[in-house]
Amino acid sequence: MKYGIVPGIDEPVSRIVQGSTVLSSKDLDRSMAVLDAAFQAGCNTFDCAHIYGGGDPERVLGQWIRARGVREKVVILDKGAHHNADRKRVTPFDITADLHDSLARLQTDYIDLYLLHRDNPSLPIGPIVEVLHSHLRAGKIRAFGGSNWTHQRIAEANEYAASRGLTPFSAASPQLSLVEQLEEPWADCVTITGTKGKPARDWYVANKMALFCWSSLAGGFLSGRYTRKGIDAMSQDRRAGDPCLRCYGCEDNLKRLDRAEALAQTKGATVPRIAIAYLMAQPLNLFALVGARTAEEFLDTAKGLELGLTARELAYLELATQEA
Repeated sequence: MKYGIVPGIDEPVSRIVQGSTVLSSKDLDRSMAVLDAAFQAGCNTFDCAHIYGGGDPERVLGQWIRARGVREKVVILDKGAHHNADRKRVTPFDITADLHDSLARLQTDYIDLYLLHRDNPSLPIGPIVEVLHSHLRAGKIRAFGGSNWTHQRIAEANEYAASRGLTPFSAASPQLSLVEQLEEPWADCVTITGTKGKPARDWYVANKMALFCWSSLAGGFLSGRYTRKGIDAMSQDRRAGDPCLRCYGCEDNLKRLDRAEALAQTKGATVPRIAIAYLMAQPLNLFALVGARTAEEFLDTAKGLELGLTARELAYLELATQEA
């Protein structure tokens, strides 16, 4: 395992972060086994959110942490203030309410890294920064940031914090992967993949901000479960109803998948390993969020950290050259 640093967090943070959407109290043994395998492989950072599964994944993660006695050895990344069907919820009241719910579900006194799951750019930034700073001062969180926030809005937040001696955002969580996102899988998502995402990536490089990239395997498109042959064999109705193909299933992305498969075969690796190696080759302070469903999936994906890619191989994956 490899690790990075996030300002405000004492523990080194594992470059692979295991997600919690795969956790369920109805399948507790498998859920615990996935967490055990990740932790034993050196993953000390786990991603959760107030909105996931009605709180069940947070409760399972909290149960595992208490059962194993590892609270001081793990980094909890949690998210709150997601919008609902009725209104946008990025307000001091909702941030505070969601934070306290999550603390109770996780059975802990603090969350290491707290991210706002969405933004509401129509609201002034000041009260948002101030309430997050107040929770940090109270010891309920150690660091904070934004998930699906634009880099411009994060810059605005940090300018506000600097002008008033408050704590700035330490991290961001946009989508980033080898393949480009055709349309957002959920409302109000932010991706920094591809040509359109270059200004954001340049800003993150310049500011050295920690990036916790969700859908690092493109919602499963790069998980090894999809191949061009398998997709071609699908009926049109099945393709149209597949959320992963809706978001990532274009010809250029299929070419990138083909090339990832070819490179994996050459290197004796797998597509997920190539996808992780590609991300880790970027000049970013990057942490990849993954949602391994089994211990075997996690262990295979984590091996991507050990797989170096040359500049020519990166260009090949990006369709910039014909050969690796």
